[in-house]
Formats: sequence, structure tokens, C-alpha cells
Amino acid sequence: MPGPRAKGKSGRPKPRTASGASASIPQGAYTIPDGFFTDIDNAGTWRLIVDVLCDYLALPDLETRSGLKKVHAHFPEISKKLDTVYAAAQKKGDKRLMGGIVGVWAKMCADAILRDKLFQEGLLSKVMPLVEYDETRHMALNALSVVTHHGGLVARREIARKNPQLVRLMQTHQDDAKVLELATVTMAHATSAVLGNEDPPDSGLVKEIQVRSVLKTAVDNVRKPIASHYMIDHAFGLLTSATRHCPQDCKATPGMLTLLVSCLRSENLITRCSALGGLIRYTANDSEPDRQNFDPHKLIAAVQRRFPDHLADLLADYGFERCDTTLTLKSTAEYQRAMMRCAQDHDLCALGRTLASLIQRTEFSIAEGMFQADGPGGRRETIDIGLPFTMWTDALPHCARALRARGTPADLDMADVLDLKFYIIRSRIPDAIAHGQRAIERNPDLAYAYYAISMGADHEQGLRAVKKGLKCKNITPFVRHYLLWRAVEHAGDLGVSTLQEARGEGADHAEGIAFLMSAWEDAKTFTAEAPPDNRHMQTILNWYIILTIAIKGPELSEDLKELAPARRKLDISEQFMRTIGFAIKKTQMRLARELILDLYPRAVKEWGAFIKRFDELDARSDKQQPLSSTQADDDLAAWLDKMKLEDGSEEHMHPHSCSHPKISMNNVALYRCSWCGNPSAVLRKCGGCGKTRYCDGPCQKKHWPEHKVECKKA
Repeated sequence: MPGPRAKGKSGRPKPRTASGASASIPQGAYTIPDGFFTDIDNAGTWRLIVDVLCDYLALPDLETRSGLKKVHAHFPEISKKLDTVYAAAQKKGDKRLMGGIVGVWAKMCADAILRDKLFQEGLLSKVMPLVEYDETRHMALNALSVVTHHGGLVARREIARKNPQLVRLMQTHQDDAKVLELATVTMAHATSAVLGNEDPPDSGLVKEIQVRSVLKTAVDNVRKPIASHYMIDHAFGLLTSATRHCPQDCKATPGMLTLLVSCLRSENLITRCSALGGLIRYTANDSEPDRQNFDPHKLIAAVQRRFPDHLADLLADYGFERCDTTLTLKSTAEYQRAMMRCAQDHDLCALGRTLASLIQRTEFSIAEGMFQADGPGGRRETIDIGLPFTMWTDALPHCARALRARGTPADLDMADVLDLKFYIIRSRIPDAIAHGQRAIERNPDLAYAYYAISMGADHEQGLRAVKKGLKCKNITPFVRHYLLWRAVEHAGDLGVSTLQEARGEGADHAEGIAFLMSAWEDAKTFTAEAPPDNRHMQTILNWYIILTIAIKGPELSEDLKELAPARRKLDISEQFMRTIGFAIKKTQMRLARELILDLYPRAVKEWGAFIKRFDELDARSDKQQPLSSTQADDDLAAWLDKMKLEDGSEEHMHPHSCSHPKISMNNVALYRCSWCGNPSAVLRKCGGCGKTRYCDGPCQKKHWPEHKVECKKA
């Protein structure tokens, strides 16, 4: 479409140039030229009104970056012109001219600095009155949707304060599809700026934006036959943004939670995963951390009482010697014998080798203890037997030094394992991570070092570590199962957070899906390999059930019969934990899984037909133009959408670009390392064939023996 000053625009009034005032940017107050209002009245559409304004006011071309740079250079003068015309139009009651000026301001808001300046000068107070007039309502709402799409946090939060006015507008004009769409889009972007962060929002602001009323309006409106795909898509985003910090408002909104659960049956994978993220965040405030203190006495008592027959049969089927309960008890006894032996021979190297083996065998192999003897009165007292440590866990660094003095590769590996375990026991996780990174520089095949690195809060670093650790050759079953557990949690959390923060670019969504697929695959592997009494089995099964629902979507039956085996396995795992003496924690994933399974049947019944309609709209959305009620809206929307680049090409900036893209599962593989399977958006392509992708040089080097034949052919 031609720009504001393009030639040959049919039906366009020829502007009159007043002497002096409109020919150049004035230094003082702007004088409105003769005939100005007549030309505005003769303009047929909003686009023509804006064209006339740009010509009369001698504005730079707002469709180019160079034009916006000129606006920066002359902002005070241009702002004065626009304010003068707006005030004159307001005085005359010329709503069309006021709307045209708002259109120009909205276009300028594509530039963040100009947007902030305009907001400081009261832009919002000039836009909001226009939503009340029939002639300018769509124009003003279109401007708000553009501003909230491009706007920063400050601008969006200011617009969020207008939620009550927008809700009233939607209630008054509930049969106007364009009002419902643009108001929903505006509230979605604005409200997410208040609620969409991890940090708690300002309570006063939350009260002011009337979250409960906004949520109810969104849920009510998506049901309407006139609701567009674009509106529904943004309504979903609005609902999911509120779950973290306003769970009570979500719970009090009829149909909201069942709507989000029903989204898990959508054909659109992004819709399913975004709904999943909202449901997981909803449970955050009621959850508790999964911290367990190991008590060997409870474990011994459980074994002495004997497991119930059906649990004992499961242990026997898996192999008693391979089960965690057996390994833990045997390791505890062997640990005590090793300490007694060291008390006699003072051989720290022998003790260190035994401890390194036990550490890699089971999680609770090293417990606190001391050398004691009966003292006066029969009381137990700590005794000095000539060793450089008193408390047993303090033996770890001493044994590590003794092994390191030997200097063989095997001794150095065991020394690193001892040091890492010591840091972990002392809760010195940053030291454990740093030491683990030094250890893999020496020996990249030391699986326990990746175990330590994965304990950090950095999900990306942790996931990268566990994926590399799982490829180590000499990995013990315990370390492998631990790394799989961490892989599921790291990738699952990354997937949910990436999808929550993803904008309109498909790459962000594809990366998020790759994380979730990685978590799902590792969860399947864990549940197939790990012993039935593994304490992380519940956590992994919670993830597996939730991810299966999100990834499979409508492929699952409405009664979720496909998940019956996983649900039985989860029940068995809980029975094992109660028998052993571990508390069943209300973790975030447990609560999310319970919520989804509890609401799923009702969600299918209540929203099933709606989800089918949404999927039909979604299938046609790429071919459909955004909803517009008049050609005038189309013209202005197209102008607001377009930004010319300096090379003559066009960049589209319209908020419709922020709706969910379509993601093919085939593309997800592009975000996985060809060697270790680590999901990432910054993988490096093979320089030879350009087909395989790697985390780094070491991954590429390890994959080369398998890849070289294919690479050389390419």
C-alpha cells in the first residue's frame, strides 16, 4: 500500500499549504491552515485521514526507520503540532480528526523511546475518551492493541489500569466482534505485564486492574460464536498469565480452570503447552519442596516388618540385589565396616576407594558418624584414635588428598568423587559445581562430576551436564537414574518457562517443545529402567503423565485409559515410599497432575465442542485476514502493520504476528544435539555436512566415529 505521501492515491483530497506555518516545522505554536478541517471531513477512511494529517503537518515518513529518526530529532516541534491539532479537534468536537491524530501517535509507538515520551506527555488520556464514541471506537482500540504489543512494561501497566473501562466497553458492546477482539488483545498484553513475571506484583496495582472481572469477561466471551481465532488465542494468554499470582481469582472464575484443562485436547501443540504452563503455575503457592531426610533406622524397621506381599513381588521381579532398599542397606553396613577397618589400619587410600565406590552406588551411602567408646557413667564419648578426622564425613577430603598423591587416573577420579560428595553433604553446591567442571576438564568421562554440576539452579547448565553425563561409558545405575531424574526436571522446567516467555517467533516455541519432548523421553526411560522403590519415581511419573497429556493431546481417549499403567505405577510408588518411611510431599508437579486428572472429564464435557471450534478456526487462521468490521479499519491496520526497511523491503509489526505459530514435531529435532540429545537453540552445525548439530566441540568429537561415513558422503 502506498505511503502517506505516495502519488496517485485515488479519492484523496489535495492538501492546501498555508503560508509559513505548515510548510516547515515551526519553532513556536503551530497554526492550523485554512481548509484543514474541510479536507479531513472529505477524507473517506482512517487511512486517508492519516495521509492528510501527515501531509499538512509535514511529518517524516513514519513507515521507515529513517523517518522515525527524524521524528526523534524534531520531537518537541512535531509533538507540539500534534497536540495543537488534537486540542483544536477536541474543541470543535471533530472526533474523526482526533482519531487520526491518535493513529499517528500509535504508529510512532513502534519506536520504544518515542512511545515512552508520548506516554509521559499523556498519550493514554487522549486515546481513552475515543473508545466511548461510535465513530472512533475501533480506531482507538486498534491503537491500544498496537501500543500494548510494542509497548514496554511501563506503558502496558498504565494501560492495564484501564481494564475496568475496557470490561465495561465489552459488556456494553457485546455483539461487536471487533470491540471484543481488540479489547481482549489489549487487556491480554497489558495484564500480562503486571502478572506475567515470577516476582510478586504490586498488590495495589493488582487490585486496580480488577483481575477477577477481566478473567470472567474473557471466559464468557470466548464462548460466543462471533469470537475470532485471534481473540480466543489472546484470551488463552490472558488466562494463563494470571495463574501464578492470582490463583484465588482463577479458582473463583467459573469455567476458567476447566477451560485451561480442555486446551490440553487442542490440535495445536503450542496451545496445549501454554495451557500446561498456566496450570503448573496455578499450583505453585500451595506446593512444598521435595526435601527428604534419610533415616536408616526407618528403612531397617521397614525391612524387618517385611514389605507387603505385592510390593515384595515387584522387588523380586526387578531383582532384590538391584533395588534401592537393598543397595542402601548393604552400602550402609559396608560403610560402617570400612570405617572400623580404617580405625585399625589407618589406610586412607583404601578407605577412599571404598567410599568412592559406595558414593556412586546409592544416594544415602555416606552418613554422619564418629568413633566412640563408653565413658564414665556409661555415657558414649568421642575418642581420638589417631586419624586426621573425628566425624566420619570429614574423612572424605583427607582420603581424597591421599588418593591424589598416588596420581593414577583411577585414583584421581575417585579423589574427585570424594571431594564432590563432601561439598554436596555440606550443601556447598557452588563449590561442587566448580569442582565438577574442573574434574571433567581432566576426565570428560567421569559421570559423577556431571551429577554434581546438575545440582545447580541453572537449568540450561544442569541439562547440558546431565545429557553429557548420560553418555559416559562407566556410569553406575544409581548415577544414571539420578541424571535421568535431573534431565526430566531441568528440561521440563525449561520447556514450560520457554513457552511462557515465547513471543511471536516460532524458534522460541520450537525450542520450548524440544525441551518438553526431551523431558518426556527421559521420563519414559527412567520409569522403564529405575527400580520400583526409587524415591524419585513419583516425581518422574507426575512429569510423565502431565507431559503425555500435553504432547499427545487429542490422540488420547477422553477417559485417559492410555495412562492407566502409569497411574497404577504411581500408586505403587507411593505405597513403597510410605512403607519405607518417606513422606509424600505436595510438590508442584504432584498438585498439577492431580488438578489436571481431576478436572479432565468435566473439561471434556464442558468445553469439548468449543475446543473443536477453536481447532477449526486455528486450521484456517493462516489463510484468514485479521477481523475487521470496515474497510476503514483494514486500511489503518495495514498502515500500522507496515514498516519499510532502508533496502526497500517491508517488515510487518502488527500485533497479529504475536499469535501462536504452527510447530511441526519434525522441526523439534533441529534443537537436539546429535550426540548427547541436549535441547538447545544455539547448537552448532557440522561444518562438513551441515546436517548434524552439537553443543560444542567435545560432543562433535565423540560423535565423529558414528557420523564420519555419513558426513564424508555429504
